[in-house]
Amino acid sequence: MTDPITKLALITGGSRGLGRNTAEHLAQSGVGVILTYHSNKAAADEVVATIASAGGKAITLPLDTGDIASFAAFRENLAAAIRDEWGRDDIDYLVNNAGHGDYAPFAETSEAQFDGLVNVHVKGVFFLTQTLLPMIADNGRIVNISSGLTRMALPGYAAYAVMKGAVEVMTRYMAKEFGERGITANTVAPGAIETDFGGGVVRDNPEINRQLAEVTALGRVGVPDDIGMMIASLLTPGNRWVNAQRIEVSGGQGL
Repeated sequence: MTDPITKLALITGGSRGLGRNTAEHLAQSGVGVILTYHSNKAAADEVVATIASAGGKAITLPLDTGDIASFAAFRENLAAAIRDEWGRDDIDYLVNNAGHGDYAPFAETSEAQFDGLVNVHVKGVFFLTQTLLPMIADNGRIVNISSGLTRMALPGYAAYAVMKGAVEVMTRYMAKEFGERGITANTVAPGAIETDFGGGVVRDNPEINRQLAEVTALGRVGVPDDIGMMIASLLTPGNRWVNAQRIEVSGGQGL
């Protein structure tokens, strides 16, 4: 990569899975990356090293997206970091990717499980975006991560899918209210992907993998490259007029 860095992207949960893949693809296209991690600094540092070895530049910052009270301090840390590393006081792209899965049948889902999902996937996305909004450059982009489970109902995923449904509605309101600054907001909804998310069930359980592949038009489940490349492409100038959309990236799952 030889092009100078002209854009900056913040990716929450960028130390593994889809967040890591997105970070690597954005860096390959010349975007400077700030990736957050919850607790595994070593994994985040590995992503930075991988990006650097390919000629890109990334830095890491710790962030608990379920701890709304910490967001003001995070904003200050972010401002100092991008000023030191890039001489900037704003970012161009925000990818709200961080999250966790907590699955149980509807009748057995506890209030603690539900509240934990709300804090990370709904309140976290809402208030982190609110906190960082003054730092997002005019004509910037926001991408929120949803799930194919908002379209397909599978037993055991009710609470998680409810959160992602809220994210999809929230995204449309972001697009409406931030449009006066030229900021777009879209939702990317992955289908079944081979990552360690949810304990790696899609990746590591051959029977579940087979069942999902059989109901996918392209005959397989997804891999991280299927999503990371798509998100990176959504942030290119060619997609500047895409706004307020739910874009499912599932290979035609459940048709």
